[in-house]
Amino acid sequence: MNDAALLATQPEGWQPNDYQRTLLGRLADGDPADVQAATPAAIRALIAEAGDDLRTRPAEAEWSVFQCIGHICDAELVIAGRYRWILAHAVPEIVPYDQDLWANRLHGPQDEDLEMLLATFEALRRADVDLWRRAPESDRARFGVHLERGPESYELTFRLTAGHDLVHMDQARAALAQVRGR
Repeated sequence: MNDAALLATQPEGWQPNDYQRTLLGRLADGDPADVQAATPAAIRALIAEAGDDLRTRPAEAEWSVFQCIGHICDAELVIAGRYRWILAHAVPEIVPYDQDLWANRLHGPQDEDLEMLLATFEALRRADVDLWRRAPESDRARFGVHLERGPESYELTFRLTAGHDLVHMDQARAALAQVRGR
């Protein structure tokens, strides 16, 4: 579904915000399930490329490659619940979270186990892509109300997640390039 058609399926009066437009724009015509299914391998490749620079911040206020990856993993944890609330409940409230707090407080320590983080992400991601593929087409229009952004359907949420992956993988690659002085 193209963005115009998707946006037309949102509840009456709904207007996309800049954040949603950015994520949808980065996804463009990509298949959100294919993008999401490819992210775990892309993360592992980036970790291998980053090597000793994985946890180095390009600047004090900017996220390291590790923190960008941690954020993608945190988002998957949150989004897994959101998908299920949207599919199981009638118009649930969708609670936002402070991504900077999570990235800085949960992914700053040098001793966080990278393999455990990735194993959790990969299991959730497989389950979420599987849920998408087996959900009836009619369920994709079900929606919840995000407390900051307003109504978001299951389909919109799934597409936003794919765009989110791409945006933060780009951010992680840029952080690595900055650290390496390119």
